[in-house]
Amino acid sequence: MTIPFGRKCPILVFHRICFFLHLCRKYHATMPTKFVFLVMPQIHLMDMTGPDQVLLEAIGFGADWEIEYCSFTTDIVASTGLPLGKMQHFSKIQWNPGDFLIVPGANVSYIMGSGQIKAQTEMLTWIRQSHAQGVLVCSICAGAFVLALSGLLNDRICTTHWKRTQELQASFPRVQVLENVLFTEQDGIYTSAGLAAGIDLALHLVERLKGEYFACQVAREMVIYTRRNGNQSQQSAHFQYRNHIHTGIHAVQDWLHEHLDQKKSLGDLARIACMSERNFTRIFKRETGLTVKDYVTLLRRESIKKLLQQPDLTRTRMARACGLDSERQLSRLLKTM
Repeated sequence: MTIPFGRKCPILVFHRICFFLHLCRKYHATMPTKFVFLVMPQIHLMDMTGPDQVLLEAIGFGADWEIEYCSFTTDIVASTGLPLGKMQHFSKIQWNPGDFLIVPGANVSYIMGSGQIKAQTEMLTWIRQSHAQGVLVCSICAGAFVLALSGLLNDRICTTHWKRTQELQASFPRVQVLENVLFTEQDGIYTSAGLAAGIDLALHLVERLKGEYFACQVAREMVIYTRRNGNQSQQSAHFQYRNHIHTGIHAVQDWLHEHLDQKKSLGDLARIACMSERNFTRIFKRETGLTVKDYVTLLRRESIKKLLQQPDLTRTRMARACGLDSERQLSRLLKTM
């Protein structure tokens, strides 16, 4: 059979379409995740610079991310009076599903005042449409008022600065405002309380995308040794027992987390910390509140919880992954969980 090679050949057209779609999927798969800050006049600087620095540090550790900034105006002055440079218009932003839109807080009187953010109907529509396209939307502090104005928080949970929770609820009855939480998450929409809670949310996003240990590295780089989660529930062993600034003990904790499947004597760990064995044992207990043995046991328990979610793993492989010698040791540990 002779296949005609011309403009109207259906087989050729079909293959070209398939090839084009393949290139599109490959292109989007390799695109870096984009974080875009929507910067408004009267912005609270820490609401933006805190999460911004978290993302920058993550990029420094190898995260394939990009940071951009946009606004609806070129006349931007922060709440402190600091003038900010010219930014691209929000309509110029090109999204891919999985990108992030971050709305830092600004003076509520500016956001809710007549003729201000309320009048930016094009921008508010753009926020809703971005979320509909698969963009994850985050607000910091009073940024929740902007999301509420867009209608994105209707019939959803959210939070904001504790001084503004009642005002937010009264202004937007359809919004379910939660008090006494650091941040919330529902349907790809994140909201956080004031100032430092924006850093907590940013670290949560880093952990969501890159894992717990990666987020811990970023937190440590920023000298944040206690990372808080949304409802202040029990933290992981790796975060909970790092609320200290002892470099040698941090080095040992890092090594144990990365090499849990390997065994090291107290002497070996002491050398990693650049201490004598006796001094290392004493300092580790003083800084973490646990003995080295108890700390390793906690790491193993957390590792086992994750491994149990992989039904194809044998007990022998699970034991080895946790640095245990046998299934019997694993069984004993499981009984204590």
